[in-house]
Amino acid sequence: MIIHKLSRIFYHIKRYGMIRTIKKIIGRIFLLGKVNRQSAKQLYQTWIVQNEPADEELENQKKHKFAKQPKISIVVPLYNTDENFFLELLNSVLVQTYSNWELCFADGSQERNDTIYAMCSRCSKVRYRFLGENKGISENTNLAIEMAQGDYIAFLDHDDTLPPFALYEIVKTINDKPETEFIYSDEDKIDEKGERFDPYFKPDFSPETLECHNYITHFVVIKKTLLDQIGKLNSQFDGAQDFDFVLRATENTKHIDHIPKVLYHWRAHQKSTAKVADTKNYAYEAGVKVIAEHLKRTGKEAIVKNPGEVPGIYQVKYAVKGKPKVSILIPNKDYYQGLKKCLKSILTLTTYENYEILILENNSTEKETFAFYKTIQQNPKIRVLECKEKEFNYSKIINFGVKNATGDFILQLNNDTKLLTPDWLEILLGYAQNKEIGAVGARLYYADKSIQHAGIAYGIAGKAGNLLVGLPYGTHDPFGREAATRNVAAVTGACLFCRREIYDEVGFMAETLFKVAFNDVDFCLKILEKGYRVVYNPYIELIHYESKTRGYEDTPEKKARFEEETQNFQTKWNHLLQKGDPYYNPNLSHADGNFKCRGDYQSPAPSDVG
Repeated sequence: MIIHKLSRIFYHIKRYGMIRTIKKIIGRIFLLGKVNRQSAKQLYQTWIVQNEPADEELENQKKHKFAKQPKISIVVPLYNTDENFFLELLNSVLVQTYSNWELCFADGSQERNDTIYAMCSRCSKVRYRFLGENKGISENTNLAIEMAQGDYIAFLDHDDTLPPFALYEIVKTINDKPETEFIYSDEDKIDEKGERFDPYFKPDFSPETLECHNYITHFVVIKKTLLDQIGKLNSQFDGAQDFDFVLRATENTKHIDHIPKVLYHWRAHQKSTAKVADTKNYAYEAGVKVIAEHLKRTGKEAIVKNPGEVPGIYQVKYAVKGKPKVSILIPNKDYYQGLKKCLKSILTLTTYENYEILILENNSTEKETFAFYKTIQQNPKIRVLECKEKEFNYSKIINFGVKNATGDFILQLNNDTKLLTPDWLEILLGYAQNKEIGAVGARLYYADKSIQHAGIAYGIAGKAGNLLVGLPYGTHDPFGREAATRNVAAVTGACLFCRREIYDEVGFMAETLFKVAFNDVDFCLKILEKGYRVVYNPYIELIHYESKTRGYEDTPEKKARFEEETQNFQTKWNHLLQKGDPYYNPNLSHADGNFKCRGDYQSPAPSDVG
């Protein structure tokens, strides 16, 4: 164990450098040590009891007759498989409450394990083929696929297991949505003692998320006709062959379904990637090649980087087409000190040249502010526009700025921000030039560099909320969400980027319903309703000092206005709140946006929000 830990430390030093490695160790000791891991584990055990079927329900599932009863072929490549793990895998399939399945093993071990062979021989639904040599993970799996006779192919690793209701839920989905061609589910880990932990409650299908991170992993079930169309696993990408397969599959169908239930238990032991992510570093290098091929197939010009912040999460940076103009809109009222810091960071760091800055002046009274305006307008990139609105109405101010902007792209930016990323506009443009994407946002920090914004989910506290708020700098969400480019429901107006034409299409910001609060979320939800996607990009980083222009909700008038706008939001978007945010799993707690297991009560029904 000590040798193993030392090897990991040496690996990090080699890859990330001594300083970064030391920071990571200190962060885990002093910051992550504050997290009560046992309570998180207990919370998940509560969730299991409250959400998974008991014996009576499992018996009812066995008696249920589906209108469609497709055969599910479960394919498993074997290689020097542990007998105890194999027995657990086999038993987990034998007890499935849905009975029309077959289990196909392709054994790449050099010597046949007679015990495993004997186990397979006892069941007519089990097919076993001894290969006599290890052809690699892809080819071993492909040979198992060739044995399959089912309508759908399911993928299972040789040391993992399924819960007894896994195939039932798959077939239920196929019956409910007959057009479905590709299915994935939530998953957790299981240790060598059989204890379950670390549930991964995933979002619904998220193209930009998948493009930089194989969040789908397990449990994958694909219609045989789609598999025949795209081809089997490609050994060129061994180590990331599943990532390549998932990308090719999702490129070729729109009939993708996510089942928000834990249908797969990923074995965690000393040699597995479930236990230690860094044990298969070659897989991450293969992942770069997988994404590059995906981009080539889909006609996207971009470069792929393995930034290393979180293993298995990559950066895709799109090329900017042409030199479109960007208009940066910054509302301001008598906050020239902060505005000065904001402008300095933009003018000093920004590497993209074709942009303008519009200061949207709103009811300033201090002479120092106007003296500052006079100074900054000597820069040809900066204009100061007076928005003659008596009250603070953020939506109206932004709409005024958009109508006076000359850029093809609009960036809403708060005056209480400080830029940290020189190539921010190139990154934003690269995503926003994709006609399927309606808005792009950034990773924002508090002054201490803990997370202030990593996307927004609706349904949080019954309305909407920022994700991963307060996550300390240098530490990570268990699945690296703060470091991954992700599809989200919304991003904050403190840094919101989109094409100019989007404002015309969705009807601009809502000046009456959302003068101050929820206008950014409302704007993004209107974008989603038009069929576009919203993207959070962590490689654009800013410090956000937050609410310096308008202050906080600290007067009776402001509190009343906030309550009114909260009610407006809940009324207008009730239909979405009832349905749930597709990018924030219903099994997660909606008390805040920190992706904690919703273990204190059952998974929400469609009407259960907050």
